[in-house]
Order: sequence, then structure tokens, then C-alpha cells
Amino acid sequence: MNACPFCDPETLEIETMLENRFCRFLQQPDKVLSGAGVIIPKRHCETRHEMDLDEWDAMQDLLNQVKAFITTSHKPLGYTIGWNCGEVSGVVIHHVHMHVIPRLTNEPIKEQIQFNLKPTTADRFGN
Repeated sequence: MNACPFCDPETLEIETMLENRFCRFLQQPDKVLSGAGVIIPKRHCETRHEMDLDEWDAMQDLLNQVKAFITTSHKPLGYTIGWNCGEVSGVVIHHVHMHVIPRLTNEPIKEQIQFNLKPTTADRFGN
């Protein structure tokens, strides 16, 4: 098994934009999803279910700080915030992480995300 990149000190030093006692917000330069990043617990946990209440509360607190940070730096019109849980959902890094994606009207992958999510949701709820 490979070492966890979210536990690697060099990665954390380069990519940590914000942090609190229990969590970090990491960002990498990304031309497609500018401003996007992930919030991770500092302690290695593979799933949300391994996080304790302090980590969960810290993640929520950091999400509010991240929103303010991204709103100032990128001025998005909205956000997509989510988790992938388990390999079947596409998890590659087995360290729990919450995706925070600022959304813009002219983003190149907007149609892909909406196409993959909306037909199923609309059919399910009759919209």
C-alpha cells in the first residue's frame, strides 16, 4: 500500500491553505476547477465514520472559513460540496476528504457534473 499523500509532510506544507486544530484545507493549482480543494482531518481516517465529534465539528468550522476564503479569492456563484465514500464511488486516496468546488457560469466541466447528477435526481423526485 502506498503512503497516504494527505499525511505526507511535504504535501501538507505546500498545499495547506487554512487549518484549525483538527483539520486542514488543501488546494492544488487547477486550471479546470480553479479554487477547488479538499478539507481533511489531520488524523488519518479512511472514512467519515472513523472521525470523532471534535474532528467533525472542526471540519464544519473550517468549511465556513474556506467558503469565506474562496468567496473572496474567486467570487463564485455557488458551490458543490461533497464526499466520495468507498472505491466504487471513485475514491483513490483512502483518507477521508470533503471536496469544496466553487461554481462559475463559464466553467469547462459544468455540463458534465450537471449531466451526471441531474437526470437521476430529477427522475427520482419527479422534477
